[in-house]
Amino acid sequence: METKWLEDFVSLAETRSFSRSAQLRHVTQPAFSRRIQSLEAWAGADLVDRSSYPTTLTPAGETLYGQALELLQSLQNTRAMLRGHDTAGQDFIEFAVPHTLAFTFFPSWIAGLREGFGPIKSRLKALNVHDAAMRLVEGGCDVLIAYHHPSQPLQLDTERYDMVVLGHEVIAPYVKPSPDGTPSYTLPGHVQRALPYLGYAPGAYLGAVTDWILKQARTPIHLDRVYETDMAEGLKVMAVEGHGIAFLPSSAVKKELQSGQLVPATVDPSLSLELNMEVRAYRAKSGHRQVHKRIVQDLWHYLQPVRTAGE
Repeated sequence: METKWLEDFVSLAETRSFSRSAQLRHVTQPAFSRRIQSLEAWAGADLVDRSSYPTTLTPAGETLYGQALELLQSLQNTRAMLRGHDTAGQDFIEFAVPHTLAFTFFPSWIAGLREGFGPIKSRLKALNVHDAAMRLVEGGCDVLIAYHHPSQPLQLDTERYDMVVLGHEVIAPYVKPSPDGTPSYTLPGHVQRALPYLGYAPGAYLGAVTDWILKQARTPIHLDRVYETDMAEGLKVMAVEGHGIAFLPSSAVKKELQSGQLVPATVDPSLSLELNMEVRAYRAKSGHRQVHKRIVQDLWHYLQPVRTAGE
């Protein structure tokens, strides 16, 4: 039995989709399915109910899921101990953060945290959204910071994880301005003259959010995808150079809007192409993981006043 089979299985349990997990684990769907079948052969039991959609776990699968989380966490703890982090890193908070938030939201947030909370030592792991969430699930970080919108929720069990809202982020379309300051391309475009579109690569969280925005638009939006990448920072650079329209989070374009390098790509507010997302922090609840570091407990206590009502 290989540990990657367990990692695949945990991913499947979280996403409830073979195709989605295969994409996020960077393997083909047939290869991913074979890994799950290999794990089932090792376990001697069916772990997945393939007759339902979304995919559900069998009772045996639910049992293995809990055990897999504990085993993967134990392996992470052992590796940390062998690397000397178990004792030397007790004063560090390990954050798992998606790339866009790592470049935009996190630096200013941690600066504000130092002003209110006090000195803090942090270790940042910048990953895609799925891998960042898996770090938390597998016990590989102290705190996960991620976007949240009801259209694209993270599949984290509320009985296993605490959550606080750190702030809000608006994602909207931006474009390089013309010499007169007006947008060089203006949405919604025309069926016979689609606008150049800078999009997120398949599997990117903000790509799924952007697709949802476009599907909800009250007016048909005419775009021609000419470029794609995983990261918002990459799209922003292309937009600043005038290559097309990009949907970007507000924290990523703050300086460019102030300097006039970018402007909103819409002039008609009735298009409703903006979306407000929460920026959330998650940690494993006590009892589901090793005892939290004292610094993590202190930080979580400090963050409690910003918890959303009803959470």
